[in-house]
Amino acid sequence: MSFAAYKMMHWPTGIENCASGFITHSRADFTPQIPIIQTDDLESEWPARRGIGPVPNLIVTAGNVLEIYVVRVQEENSRETRDSVEVKRGGVMDGVSGVSLELVCHYRLHGNVESMGVLSVGGGDSSRNRDSIILAFKDAKISVLEFDDSIHGLRTSSMHCFEGPEWLHLKRGRELFARGPLVKVDPQGRCGGVLVYDLQMIILKAAQAGSVLVGEDDAFGTGGSISARIELSYIISLRDLDMKHVKDFMFVHGYIEPVMVILHEREPTWAGRVSWKHHTCMISAFSISTTLKQHPLIWSAANLPHDAYKLVAVPSPIGGVVVICANTVLYHSQSTSCALALNSYAVSVDNSQELPRSSFSVELDAAHVTWLLNNVALLSTKTGELLLLTLIYDGRVVQRLDLSKSKASVLTSDITTLGNSLFFLGSRLGDSLLVQYTCGSGSSMLPSGLREEVGDIEGDEPSVKRLRRSPDGLQDMISGDELSLYGSAPNNTESAQKTFSFAVRDSLVNVGPLKDFAYGLRINADPNATGIAKQSNYELVCCSGHGKNGSLCILRQSIRPDVITEVELPGCKGIWTVYHKSTRTAAADDEYHAYLIISLETRTMVLETADLLTEVTESVDYYVQGKTVAAGNLFGRRRVIQVFEHGARVLDGSFMTQDLNFASSESSSGSENSTVLSVSIADPYVLLRMTDGSIRLLVGDPSSCTLSINNPAVFEGPKKLVSACTLYHDKGPEPWLRKASTDAWLSTGIDEAIDGADGGPHDQGDIYCVVCYENGALEIFDVPNFNCVFSVDKFVSGRTHLVDSCVQESPKDSHKVINKSSEVIASQVKKENIPNMKVIDLAMQRWSGNHSRPFLFGILTDGTILCYHAYLFESPDSTSKVEDPVSAQNSANLDSIPASRFRNLRFIRVPVDAHIREETSNETPCQRITIFKNISGYQGFFLSGSRPAWLMVFRERLRVHPQLCDGSIVAFTVLHNVNCNHGFIYVTSQGILKICQLPSASNYDNHWAVQKIPLKGTPHQVTYFAERNFYPLIVSFPVHKPVNQVLSSLVDQEAGHQIDNHGLSPDELHRNYPVDEFEVRILEPEKSGGSWETKATIPMQSSENALTVRVVMLLNTATKENETLLAIGTAYVQGEDVAARGRVLLYSVGRNTDNPQNLVSEVYSKELKGAISALASLQGHLLIAAGPKIILHRWTGTELSGIAFFDAPPLHAVSLNIVKNFILLGDVHKSIYFLSWKEQGAQLSLLAKDFGSLDCFSTEFLIDGSTLSLMVSDEQKNIQIFYYAPKISESWKGQKLLLRAEFHVGSHVTKFLRLQMLSTASDRTSAAPTSDKTNRFALLFGTLDGSIGCVAPLDEITFRRLQSLQRKLVDAVPHVAGLNPRSFRQFCANGKAHKPGPDSIVDCELLCHYEMLPWEDQLEIANQVGTTRSQILSNLNDLTLGTSFL
Repeated sequence: MSFAAYKMMHWPTGIENCASGFITHSRADFTPQIPIIQTDDLESEWPARRGIGPVPNLIVTAGNVLEIYVVRVQEENSRETRDSVEVKRGGVMDGVSGVSLELVCHYRLHGNVESMGVLSVGGGDSSRNRDSIILAFKDAKISVLEFDDSIHGLRTSSMHCFEGPEWLHLKRGRELFARGPLVKVDPQGRCGGVLVYDLQMIILKAAQAGSVLVGEDDAFGTGGSISARIELSYIISLRDLDMKHVKDFMFVHGYIEPVMVILHEREPTWAGRVSWKHHTCMISAFSISTTLKQHPLIWSAANLPHDAYKLVAVPSPIGGVVVICANTVLYHSQSTSCALALNSYAVSVDNSQELPRSSFSVELDAAHVTWLLNNVALLSTKTGELLLLTLIYDGRVVQRLDLSKSKASVLTSDITTLGNSLFFLGSRLGDSLLVQYTCGSGSSMLPSGLREEVGDIEGDEPSVKRLRRSPDGLQDMISGDELSLYGSAPNNTESAQKTFSFAVRDSLVNVGPLKDFAYGLRINADPNATGIAKQSNYELVCCSGHGKNGSLCILRQSIRPDVITEVELPGCKGIWTVYHKSTRTAAADDEYHAYLIISLETRTMVLETADLLTEVTESVDYYVQGKTVAAGNLFGRRRVIQVFEHGARVLDGSFMTQDLNFASSESSSGSENSTVLSVSIADPYVLLRMTDGSIRLLVGDPSSCTLSINNPAVFEGPKKLVSACTLYHDKGPEPWLRKASTDAWLSTGIDEAIDGADGGPHDQGDIYCVVCYENGALEIFDVPNFNCVFSVDKFVSGRTHLVDSCVQESPKDSHKVINKSSEVIASQVKKENIPNMKVIDLAMQRWSGNHSRPFLFGILTDGTILCYHAYLFESPDSTSKVEDPVSAQNSANLDSIPASRFRNLRFIRVPVDAHIREETSNETPCQRITIFKNISGYQGFFLSGSRPAWLMVFRERLRVHPQLCDGSIVAFTVLHNVNCNHGFIYVTSQGILKICQLPSASNYDNHWAVQKIPLKGTPHQVTYFAERNFYPLIVSFPVHKPVNQVLSSLVDQEAGHQIDNHGLSPDELHRNYPVDEFEVRILEPEKSGGSWETKATIPMQSSENALTVRVVMLLNTATKENETLLAIGTAYVQGEDVAARGRVLLYSVGRNTDNPQNLVSEVYSKELKGAISALASLQGHLLIAAGPKIILHRWTGTELSGIAFFDAPPLHAVSLNIVKNFILLGDVHKSIYFLSWKEQGAQLSLLAKDFGSLDCFSTEFLIDGSTLSLMVSDEQKNIQIFYYAPKISESWKGQKLLLRAEFHVGSHVTKFLRLQMLSTASDRTSAAPTSDKTNRFALLFGTLDGSIGCVAPLDEITFRRLQSLQRKLVDAVPHVAGLNPRSFRQFCANGKAHKPGPDSIVDCELLCHYEMLPWEDQLEIANQVGTTRSQILSNLNDLTLGTSFL
C-alpha cells in the first residue's frame, strides 16, 4: 500500500457548539399572532398567554459540520394543524401545538469549529437587520459569515488570521496552548472579542449601519436587510495588563460603551496547596473604546474561589455577571455582590463568615448556562440535571441567589435560548433536544395534554413507533410535576413564586461518541447473496454515548426491506397500484389500493389488491393485449387512467368509460407510427411524450370524467425536441410557486375551473409542465395554456444556482456565468467521446408540510443525478437582460418581462452524497424516479435502476439511503392494503416481485439508518460472537455506596494495612458516593427488529474494571481441537497505594438456548500483575498484554501456561492486532511496536518500532495485495501509515519503522476495522487480471464525534490522477469561511518536532466537490489535469463501490 484515499461516509453528529441569531430573517419578519401580555402582574385571574414572538435561527456545529436551522412554530388553532393528522410531540403549550427544526443550509468545513459567536445589530423587534456568525478555528483564524438570500447560503464577509511568521510574536515562544480561540460578542453588537494564544485578546470592531462597508451593492443583494459586518480588528495583549492565566471573559449588559469582564487567576494554585491557597481568582472589567483603541479598567473584584471557570452576563435591567465555580455561585456587579454555597466544600475567603447555602448539594464543574427570563438562568450540570438559578432582585440591587432543582435531561455540551419560549440542549453524548418552556403562576398553566405523554419524549418518529423505543434522555423530564422557585419579595405581600413547565418539541439524532464497534450479520441477512448485494447483510453495532445517555447504535448504510412475500415474475417492465372509489367521499389518506397493474413484455396483468392478490385480468376492461406505459388515478380517485403505446383508457373500477386512440387523431406534426414513450399524470391532466419527440396533453373534464387530446403548439419546430418532461402539481390552499411571480396576488390560477360537478372543492393548486430539450435547456410552462413561466439555458451543465433566463444576473455573481468559447468545450467533448448530454428523466415534487419547497430532480445520460431545491429571492432590479439573440426572441417585448414569469424563483443544487452512480446502459431509458408520499410515514422518492436508492425528505433535507440487497430494480410502486400497511412492491432484474415494508425500528433522519438501544450505562467495548450471533458488551454504571465501603476497597488487604478514615466524621463516612460498577452483557438482536434482549450478564467484582472483551480461537493442546471462547481482561482500580493487578477470564458459550443460566459458563480465571488491557488469539495461543509485559499463553483446556514473553518498555498497551504471525502493538505514549512470533524457537521478537513518542488511540494492519502497512491514529486527531523495510538504509537495519503517509482527520479515531474491498467493474475489465486486486483491504474507522470513514488503498496511476485533481480543486472551488483544505489536512504535531512525511493520501472530502462543479468546468479541469471527466468519475465511483461495506 503505497497510496491511499481518505473518505468520509458518515459525518459528525455530536453537537459541540450551538447559538441562536437572526441569520436568515430579521426580527421584523415576524408578526405576532397573539398579543404579548406581560407576566409581571401575577395576580391576574387569566393565565397569561405569551405569543412565541420572533424566533431566531438555531446554528449548530459538530466537528467540521456547520448547520443552520429555522424554527417552525405551529399555532394551535391555525389551518395547518387542523389539516395534519399526526399528533405532534409534547402536547399543546402556550397556544403552540408543535415546534420543529427545518434545515436551511449545511456545510462541511475544512477545519473544526473551536468556538462560535453571533454578532447582532440590535435595534428591537421591528429591526430589519440581520445577525452574522463569527467562527473561530485552531490556532487563530476567525471568519465572519452572513446569509445571502440571492444564493440561499452563507457568504464570508470578513476573515481575520493571526497566524504565520508575521504574528509569531503573539505566541511568546510557546507552541502548546490549553485551548483553541474563544469567541464572545457584545450583546448590543458593537464589537466582539476573541481570546487566542491564551493571553492575546483580539477585538473585532463592528461596522456601524450606514458606514462605508455596508455599501449599496449589498443592500439590494440581501433584499433590503443588512447583516452585521466587522470593520477592523486589533490586538490587546493581556500580559501587559498583568494577567497570567485567563479562564474566561464576557461582555456585560447595560453600559454605554462595550465592557469586557475577564476572569483570571493571579497566581495559580494546585490540589496539594488548596487548603492554604484557595481564593486565587479575580475579575476585572474593562471599558473597550474601539475608536481610541483604549481599554481603561473600570471595576474589579478579587479573592474569588480557585475553581471559578465561567462567567455569565446577566441581561438588563439587572446587569453584572454571575461567576460559576465548582462549589459556589457568585454574583458581581459594579455596586454589589452576593454568593451561594452549593456543597460542603465551599469556603469563604477567611473561613470566618458562613456563606448562604442552597437547599441541596450539587457540584457545578462543567455546567452550561442560558437565560430563560431576565432573572432566571437554566443550568445544565455534568450529570444532566437542569437547575434554575434565580436572582432575587428588588429593582435596585440583587439581594441573594436562589437555586432550585428542575427536571433531568441529556448531558449537554452547549445550551442556548431561542426567542422567549424555547431552548436547545446541544449534546455530544446523546441526542440534542429542542424544548419549549413556559413560566406562569399556579398549576392552572400546565396543559392537560402534557401528562399523558410520559416517556414519549425522544426519537423523531410517528408516535406509534416512538413508544416502542424511546432512547436516552428526558423520560424523567415530563412527569407532570412542576418545579417551583420560591423567592420572597421585599414586602412579602405577593408571592414571587414562579412555575416552569417543559415540553420536548424536537430532537436531532446523534450516534457519537463511537468508542468501539463490531461488524455483524443483520437478522434478515441473505446467505446466498454475492458481490455488492452481500454487503447489505452486515450492520455496525457501536458503543456510543456516556452515562445515562449510553446506548448501542445499530448503523446500516443501506436499507434492507422486510419482505412480506415474493413471487417469480419474469419479463416485468413496470408496476402501478391504483385506487378506486365508488362514491366520492372526503379524501382519506388511509384508503386502500384497489388494483395492481403489471406490465410484461407483450401483455398486461391486472390483480385485485384485497386480502389476497388475485388475478382478474380476464374480467376487467383494462387493455391487456400489450404492455402498459403508465397507470394512475384521475378526477379525485374516481377514475383510473391506463396509457399504453397507441392509446389510453379511462376506467371506472373495472369498467371502461372512455377509449382513446392516438394514431387516428394524429396532427400533421408527428409521424404516423409514433408511440408513447413516457407519461406523467397530475389530476386532471396527463402528459405524454412520443417517440418522435413531440408532446401531447390529455385534458380531463371533471364534470363528465372524460379526456380530450391537446397538442401544444409550443413544442413544434426543429429546435424543440423534448428529451424529458413531467407535470408538477403545486398543491395546497396556498400554492407555493405563486409567490414566485411579480403579480402573485393576481394569478389565482385555475381554482374555479376544477371544482367538480358534485360541488365538492377539488384539491386546489396549480399544475405546471417541466420540460427538458435535447439541447439541454429547461423550461417550465403553466398548464393548460402553455405560457413559459421559467427557463434555464444550460440545465444539463449542473450549475450551483438556476435563475430565470430573463432576470439579469447581478455583476457580483458573474463568476457563475460560463463564458468559455464553445470551440474549446467542443474539442474536449470530442476527446471524451461521450454522447450528447441530455436529461433522460425528470421529476418535480413538493411534499406536505407548511413551509416545504419543491425539489427538482433530473437524471442525465451518463447517470449523473442533478437535484435542485427551489427558493424565492426577490431581486430588486427588474431589468431584463439581452445577451444572445435566442433570449431576445424568447421575450417578445424586451422592455418588460411578462408579469406571469417566475422572476423570483431560483433553484440551488443539493449534493446527493451517498449515491453510487448508475452504470450507463444503451437500452431505452425507463422511468427511474418514483415519488412516494407515505411509506411507513416517510416521504421522498425511490430511484430504481442498477444502483437503487431511497431519497427521503426530513426537515427539508434529502437523506440518501442506498438499497443494495437485490441488485438492479426495474420497477417500483407503493402498496397500501390490509396485509401490507403503507408498504411497497418492487421487481428485481432477475424477475422476482417482492412485497415489502420498511424496517420500522430504524430512524432514517441521519446519514445512515440508525437504531438506538438505550443501555442506561456507559458502553466501553463490544465484540461479535459469530457462531451464535451474540454481541458481548462491556457496560459500566454508577452505584452509590457509603464512603467507608469505598475507602476500605482502596486498601491492600493482603499487606494488612488499616483503614485510614482521612479525618472524616462518622456521618460523612456513611454518606453515599458514586462508584462505577462493570459488567459484561451478552446481547442478542431481536428477530422482529425491536429492542435487543440481554441473554446473560457476567458481573465483575467490586472495584474491578473490565477493560477488554474478545472472542478468541484457542487450540486445546490436550484434545488438539480448536475452541471458541470469550476472553475478558480486567483491572482492579484501587488508587495509587495498591499494586496494580488484573484478571483474565475465559468463558465458553453453551449450545442450548433454553436455559439462560447456562448460556455462558466460566472455564478459567487467573490473576496477573498489571492491568490486562488487550487480548488477542495468535495461531491458537492467547496473547495477553498485562501491564508493561506481553505474554503468550498456551491453552491446555484447564490451564493457561506462558510460553513466550516480550518486555519492551510499553507502558500500557492500547491495542493488539494480529495478521498471520505478525503482531502490531499500540502503546498509550510510546507509539507502535511491530513483533513476530516464531513457533520453533517459541519466541516473540521485536522486528521494528517507531522511535518517536505518540499517544496511540487505535492501530490496525492495512493490507494491499502483498504489501503490509501499519496504521495508527493518535491523540492529536492524525492518522499515520508506517511500513517495515529492513533493506532501506534509513530504517537503521530494520530497527525503525518508516513513514509511508500521514493525514489529519480532525477527530479522534478510536477503532479501525479491516474489511475486504469489493472488486469493481473497472477492475474486472482490466487487461491483465492481477492477483493484487483480490487481496485488498480497506480500514473502516469510527471517531469520537460520531463520524465514520474509511482509508482505502489506491494503485499508483489512480492516485496520481486524483492527487493532481485535488491540487487543482484547492483553487477551483470556493471554500466556505475561506478555509484552506491543504492546511487542514497537514499533520498536527502540536508543538513537537516532526519531520513532514510523504503526501500519499488523497482527500475525498475535497474531491467530492468535483461532481458539484458545472459540466463545462469539470471538462476543463479534467483537461488541465491531463485526463477525462469520465475517467475521474469512474475512479471516484469505483472507490465508493469498493468501500460500500454496509
